[in-house]
Parts: sequence; structure tokens; C-alpha cells
Amino acid sequence: MRHLLLVLPLLLVQMPAAQAQVSVGIGVQLPSISIGINLPVLPQLVRVPGYPVYYAPQAPANYFFYDGLYWVFQGDEWYASDWYNGPWRRVGPDYVPLYVLRVPVQYYRLPPPYFRSWRADAPPRWGEHWGQDWEQRRPGWDRWDRRYAPAPAPLPDYQRKYPQSRYPQEPAQQQSIRSDHYRYQPRDPAVRQLIPQYRQQYQQQPGRAPAPQAVPQDRGHDAGRAEPSNRGQDKKGNAGDSGRDDDKGKQGNRDNKGNQGGKGGG
Repeated sequence: MRHLLLVLPLLLVQMPAAQAQVSVGIGVQLPSISIGINLPVLPQLVRVPGYPVYYAPQAPANYFFYDGLYWVFQGDEWYASDWYNGPWRRVGPDYVPLYVLRVPVQYYRLPPPYFRSWRADAPPRWGEHWGQDWEQRRPGWDRWDRRYAPAPAPLPDYQRKYPQSRYPQEPAQQQSIRSDHYRYQPRDPAVRQLIPQYRQQYQQQPGRAPAPQAVPQDRGHDAGRAEPSNRGQDKKGNAGDSGRDDDKGKQGNRDNKGNQGGKGGG
């Protein structure tokens, strides 16, 4: 009994670390995962005709680029990264953007065996693969009006300066380089939901996974409504917008003071 009482506190101390390891992979993966992709340079990216998505025809993987992130389908899992060689984060089926899911089967360079019976010019049958519950959570995922598809995000060509021999390994360094050279802001609701979690991970201590959040329902994407065309590609960014809002607020305060002064003088 005495030995049991001594061992029990040690087990309780170790339990949070074990739970943290188990929680990795739920929602968004920590930025230390490797999926075996080690490309020598940024791969050639070719646009999928009629889609705001690029694919890598020469990469040894199901490799795509959409809305500022790279997407890889491997081992029946989706992964995302903002650098071409990772690190990669596992993304659950409810989090993958609809336009990525809509890419036809023929653009998967290493399709899994169950793709073979599906039409090459149509998207994979994700509803059949992931089940009715998933399809109910993302209704109309395969229906969209091509006339209102958003423009593709600009390619991150700055990463060509960082071949495998000079590839930045630290996520914080990757983020610093990206912020200096790539000012595009994601438009897709699913991507916008993931980006803050990625940024948060750069400051997190190892072994702590962020709490997954619900993904917006992508109303504009599901219904096929008109979407922004990314004209100008957000060169000024969100900071410029908030600055203009502050200027408007200051101007409104000056106007109010002027009106009050006019009333008092009357």
C-alpha cells in the first residue's frame, strides 16, 4: 500500500503531458509534424482550369495551393502549411475549404485506390467517403456557380529564394519572412478560421495544442453567391482599413465639438 501511495502522485503529475500528446491531431496539428515531403525547391504550381486552386503536376504528392496556403492530401488525411515544405498541420474534414474539396480527381497526382472508380472530371465523392453526418454539416459542398468563383490568391514566389539548403526551419522565422513578402489576406471563411490558430502556435510552448474552434458554414461558398475577386490583392491590408476608421472617428468628434460650440454661441 505504501508503494502504491508513492506511485500514484507520480502518475497524476505525468497525466497532463500524456493528455496533451493525445490531443495533438484534433482540429489543427502542432507545427512539428512531418509528412515526408522534402521538395528541393518551391514546386511549379499550375492553376486548375476554372478553379481558384493550383496543383503541383511534378510533385510526388496530392499537392495544392489555395487562398495563401498549401494543401496536401496524404494517407486519407488533409494537411496545410504556409510554406512549401511545411511544417504541416493536420486539418479535419470539417475544416478543409470547399474549393479544395471540389478539385477534380484527375488533379490528384497520387490518388488513393478508392478514387479509381470515380469520374476523373468530377470532385472526389467526399460525402460517400466521410459519411452522411459530414455531408449534413457541409451541405451543397459540391454545388457552386462557376461564374462567381473568386480569383486565385497570388503565388508566394518569394519562397523560391529559399531552396531546401536555405529553408527556414523555425516557424517564427518562416512567419517573419512571410509577413515581409506576402501581404495577401485570406478570403475563404475556412482559411480565415485556421490562420489565427497557426499564428498562435508560433508563440506556444511545445506540447500545448490549441483548442479547435467551429468553422463558419461558408454560406457564400455553399450557395454559389458572388464572391470578392481579390482585385488589388489587399495591398494595404487590414491595418490600412482600421487606420481610415480611426481618422473618420476623429473627424466625427471634431464635427460634434463644432456643432456644440455653434449652439452655445447662438
